[in-house]
Amino acid sequence: MFMRKKIGSLHAHYSNIEYIEEAFSKFDIEWLHFVDPGLMHRVATDDTFMYGDAQKRVKDQIEWIAAANVDMILITCTNYIALLNEEFSFTTPIIKIDEPFFERICQLRKPQVMLFTNPATVEGTMKRLDDHAMSHGGVDVEIIIIDHAFEWIMQGSSEKYNQEIMNRLRQLTNEKRPISVAQLSMVKAAMNYENQTGYAILNPLQALVDFMATRLELRLS
Repeated sequence: MFMRKKIGSLHAHYSNIEYIEEAFSKFDIEWLHFVDPGLMHRVATDDTFMYGDAQKRVKDQIEWIAAANVDMILITCTNYIALLNEEFSFTTPIIKIDEPFFERICQLRKPQVMLFTNPATVEGTMKRLDDHAMSHGGVDVEIIIIDHAFEWIMQGSSEKYNQEIMNRLRQLTNEKRPISVAQLSMVKAAMNYENQTGYAILNPLQALVDFMATRLELRLS
């Protein structure tokens, strides 16, 4: 039996709310969005803020969201996911946005290219991807960072941000390997490029939608 889902989502940037709401607009979901852009900024700039402090902050955030009586919690920031201590125990199910995406990457079983705009997300993402890929015999991924693009989104200039991504994708037009974008904030540009050129760009949002629709008994609104 299909039941309306109440899902709490934890984001590192406000722009991610629009992506999630739009992607799941056809499904009967009540979203509660929680945003904390300050955590990763503090991790990057405050030498007195230890790794354990960041882990505790994420744990506290998840417990705060769970207290809102949600059915599950979606974490859309890879860095937040990487901060989850395996020893943490939560009664509310947690969905990590990168896991369905990683599964798609591993299923390709061929050399590929993955684009980032935020250098701070690369290490955590690739570590989790490598861990996930162990059961698939590993994965061959070349990382490309689009320099300075992330500054635009942090300044609220989404059009310039998306244009930077599309420009880089055009430079890879003749690339024979599959291409993916690793961050949720890159999805709109990737989809625009795909619509204009017909060249498929793998993204974490579509992988998430497909996963949740088939595994979590979501119903159409």
